[in-house]
Amino acid sequence: MMRRRTTLLMSCTALALGATACGGGDPVSAGGGDQALSGQTVTVAGVWSGTEQRNFQKVLDAFTEKTGAKTQFVSTGDNVSTVVGSKIEGGNAPDVVMVPQVGVLNQFAEQGWLKPLSKKTQESVAANYAPVWKDYGSVDGTLYGLYFKAAHKSTVWYSPDALSQAGVEPPKTYDAMLKAGRTVSDSGLAAFSVAGQDGWTLTDWFENIYLSQAGPEKYDALAAHELKWTDASVVEALTTLGKLFKDKQLIAGGQKGALNTDFPGSVEKVFGPEPEAGMVYEGDFVAGVAKDQFGKAIGEDADFFPFPAVGDGKAPVVSGGDAAVVLKDGKNQKAAQALLEYLATPEAAAVWAEAGGFLSPNKKLDLAAYGDDVTRATAKSLVAAGDSVRFDMSDQAPAAFGGTKGTGEWKILQDFLRDPSDPKATAADLEAAAAKAYRG
Repeated sequence: MMRRRTTLLMSCTALALGATACGGGDPVSAGGGDQALSGQTVTVAGVWSGTEQRNFQKVLDAFTEKTGAKTQFVSTGDNVSTVVGSKIEGGNAPDVVMVPQVGVLNQFAEQGWLKPLSKKTQESVAANYAPVWKDYGSVDGTLYGLYFKAAHKSTVWYSPDALSQAGVEPPKTYDAMLKAGRTVSDSGLAAFSVAGQDGWTLTDWFENIYLSQAGPEKYDALAAHELKWTDASVVEALTTLGKLFKDKQLIAGGQKGALNTDFPGSVEKVFGPEPEAGMVYEGDFVAGVAKDQFGKAIGEDADFFPFPAVGDGKAPVVSGGDAAVVLKDGKNQKAAQALLEYLATPEAAAVWAEAGGFLSPNKKLDLAAYGDDVTRATAKSLVAAGDSVRFDMSDQAPAAFGGTKGTGEWKILQDFLRDPSDPKATAADLEAAAAKAYRG
């Protein structure tokens, strides 16, 4: 199998532009294969650092090999909009930005900072992606963003040893998950490690419960603030989440311990040298931490089950992702558009898929390009969900509400974790903060 994957990647990355796509039968092209962009440099800004930045650089290097255009990556840190805005103001705008939030993409478009994507990229998106990804990359019907990297945020990661010792199987429903968690707790470990120090993880918990319990139409309405956070459906989801938060048997260290645990720490409590819990909920990127920091073999020492259905609802599929956009003020428009044409192909996705820590929403990418069976299963689930995928709700909101440490939804849900006794009051606090942010 490893030989097949290696052969596939070599054939994908060595393809001249215009060759047949891996996993699809249609010819694809990306920026020309005649080194026509030699002498140009594309500046790309994004939040990635460390391993993610190094793996994305492999993709950029493959683009250079095909087109002759050099690339320069600039890490922005988490506050993309502020950094990019200051660079535009200073006359030093990057050519391409990898935008991590739908709300920020909308903000950039409203500011008039973005160029529509080329016809070639639009055709690739239409052919290679579920329509939902085009919708999330568009503002007022114009496609500005190409979703290159996605996250599957409906995965619960667990230690197979912990569940085996407790005698429980991966659950199919939310109530069964809590019941299994209590059985794990009885065997000596806490059920869940919760990263309450990072407010964004709590928004992900809420979003999965809400999507399953309330359904996609209300999810979309709440994400757009067409539905108020005081709606009964929000109170119901908070009540469901509160059952977990207030159960000291289920959470490693209780509420206080959770509030002092960041995301990497939550993974360590399950997969580190001294485990404290059997399960940790978060996206597919948990696997990267478990593997890179704690040496776990994915599929053997660490595995996942889909976030289970709540009540009578369907199992949710919540996603996040990074969209490539082209800035109007960038100095290399032709090369920038060519880069996005390349990123829209399965060849580009195959480079990072083989390196690991990556999912692509591109349905033409052959699943054999992924480096392990668990990642393949996660990617298959994401692509198979098609238009039932819903983008991370907090990422769709204005940053003041859904994406800022110490304020808005992050802080309010941390307060709810601390004291989950009054879901109605929490819903009212969320509505007040949302109303203020959406007005702004």
